[in-house]
Amino acid sequence: MVIKADIQLDATGLACPMPIVKTKKVMAALEEGRVLEVEATDKGSKADLKAWAESTGHQYLGTVEEGDVLRHYLRKSSGEEKEERSFPHTISNEELEQKLSANDPFVILDVREEAEFAFSHIQDAVNIPLGELEERLGEIDNDQPVFVVCRTGSRSDLACQKLVEKGFKNVKNVVPGMSKWNGKKESL
Repeated sequence: MVIKADIQLDATGLACPMPIVKTKKVMAALEEGRVLEVEATDKGSKADLKAWAESTGHQYLGTVEEGDVLRHYLRKSSGEEKEERSFPHTISNEELEQKLSANDPFVILDVREEAEFAFSHIQDAVNIPLGELEERLGEIDNDQPVFVVCRTGSRSDLACQKLVEKGFKNVKNVVPGMSKWNGKKESL
């Protein structure tokens, strides 16, 4: 079956957050009700674009996988739908390093894909990719502060919003995230 889209966006070869950055730009210029096809190769783009669409009020229609290429379909919202929001509670990389040194009890939740996590992550971080977060909420201790990290702060922002929606009280987004992390790291 051929799925008709009003406009196509090539985001192949790009990693987070670039597929979302490019999608935002194209979506801003698109007429209400039009369908955008985003072609991507980043496996995390499915969860990223779905969560982004949810947070902005745009409609995530679905994804078709063709080999290594993911074709994501999104419909532009009408003006009455909600505007994109950003999670207000953040913690800097440096502040998180200080908390690690103090040995306070907390959870570091890394929402990057498993492969990203395997090659470099903060010691004792729990890895739950953004796309699996909702079904794995029970693995996160809600009685402790939760610091959510990804590569740049984009996926972790969406994850923070989701956690608060699901009843988590003490949640912070780690910015700018692993792309600028200078603290201790673990890997395979």
